[in-house]
Amino acid sequence: MVNKYVEELRWRGMLHTEMPGTEEHLNEAMRSAYVGFDPTADSLHIGNLVPIMLLAHYQRCGHKPVALVGGATGMIGDPSGKSSERNLLNEDTLRHNQEAIKKQLSHFLDFESSEKNAAVLVNNYDWMKDFSFLEFIRDVGKHITVNYMMAKDSVKNRISSESASDGMSFTEFTYQMVQGYDFLHLYKNLDCTLQMGGSDQWGNITTGTELIRRINQGKGYAITCPLITKSDGSKFGKSEGGNVWLDANRTSPYKFYQYWLNSSDEDAEKYIKIFTFLNEEQIKKIIIEHTEAPHLRVLQKRLAKEITTMVHSEDDFLNAEKASGILFSKSFNEDIRTLDEKLFLDVFEGVPQAELSKADLAQGIDMIAALADKTKFLNSNSEARRALKENAVSVNKDKVNQDYKITAQDLINDKYVVLNKGKKNTYIIKFV
Repeated sequence: MVNKYVEELRWRGMLHTEMPGTEEHLNEAMRSAYVGFDPTADSLHIGNLVPIMLLAHYQRCGHKPVALVGGATGMIGDPSGKSSERNLLNEDTLRHNQEAIKKQLSHFLDFESSEKNAAVLVNNYDWMKDFSFLEFIRDVGKHITVNYMMAKDSVKNRISSESASDGMSFTEFTYQMVQGYDFLHLYKNLDCTLQMGGSDQWGNITTGTELIRRINQGKGYAITCPLITKSDGSKFGKSEGGNVWLDANRTSPYKFYQYWLNSSDEDAEKYIKIFTFLNEEQIKKIIIEHTEAPHLRVLQKRLAKEITTMVHSEDDFLNAEKASGILFSKSFNEDIRTLDEKLFLDVFEGVPQAELSKADLAQGIDMIAALADKTKFLNSNSEARRALKENAVSVNKDKVNQDYKITAQDLINDKYVVLNKGKKNTYIIKFV
C-alpha cells in the first residue's frame, strides 16, 4: 500500500516542479526513484538533507528509494550553478567515501529491510567505467541534439556568466548526457521510473527522461524540490567555519545543534516541515505554542532536537542541549565540570585564550595579573582593578573581588578557567 507522496511533499513545502502524470504514476503502485549524491567528500552536509528527506519520505510512503553515488559524474563537475570543475578521485577514495555516505544515509533510509521497498545504494562508476567513449557517442550521444543540450538553463547560464577565455569545457557540457544515461540505466535495470533532485537539476533530469523515451520507448518522471534559502539572505548550510557537515568529526554535534537552534522564527517554521518527520498536526501545534511565547524558542528547540537526534543520536542531542544551557546555568561552576574537554572547547569556540603555567597555581594567581599583566585580556592593571571594584569580574561565573587568587581548585578539566568581565566579555585561561 502506497501513501500519497506528492501530497506529503506539497504540504511540507518540498515540491517545486513535477512532470505531468507523476502524481498519478506514484499513486498506482510501489515505484522506484533515485537521487544522486556527490562523493567528492567522505561526508554529506546539511545542503544534502533536502534530497535525503525526499528519499526518506518516499520510503515511508511505501516506495523504493535508490541512492546513487555519482562516482563517475563526481569526477566531471556539474555546470548547474557551479563555476568550476571538480577534482578527479581515485577508486580507493571513491569507495571509502561511498561507504561513509551509505552509513550517514542509513540514519534516514532502511537498507536492511526484508520488504520490497528496501533502500538500495548504487554507484554510476560501476556501469560507466567500462563504457568506451566511442560506444557512448554511438549508443547514447546520437539520440540527443546539441540544440537540445544548449537550451538547458544550466548550460546557458554557465556560458553567459563566464568570460570568453574561460567558457565551459566539453567535459562539463556532456555532464547532462552522463546523468541522463544514469536514469536510462536504472530504468532498464532497476525499473526506476522517477528521478528527484533540487530545482537546479531539472535540465539534467529531463535529459534522462528524454533518453528513456528515445532509446527505450519508455516513460520517465521527474520531481524537483525548491532550493533552500535563509530569510536573511545568507546561504543555507553554511556557518562561519564553512559547510555544516553530517560527520561529527567535521562538525561537532554541539555546533550542529546550535546551527538549527539559531534559526530565525521564519526559517524554523519552514525547516521543521522539511527536515523532520513530525506530521502536519504536530507541527501546527508547535507553531501555535511558539507564537504564544516566541521568547521560549519552542520551534527552534524542537527542530534542533529532532534533527540532531536523527543525524547523530539522542545522547549527542542531550549533551548538546545541556552544553547550550550551561552558559546561563545558575550552577555553572558545577555543570561545566560535567562536560568533556571537546564539548567544553566547542562551547567556548572563538573566546580569547591565554596560556599560563600550572606551576603558577601553587602560589595562586592574583586577579589583576589574571586579567591584565599575565594574559593581556584587559589593557591595563588599572582597568582590571576598576572592574574588580565594580564587582564585574567572575571566575567560572562566581563573582570575585581583588583579594581572590586562582588556584588548582578552579581548574575545569584539570586545565581551564573561565573569566568574565561583565555579561559580554568572556576569556579562557589554559594551564599547561
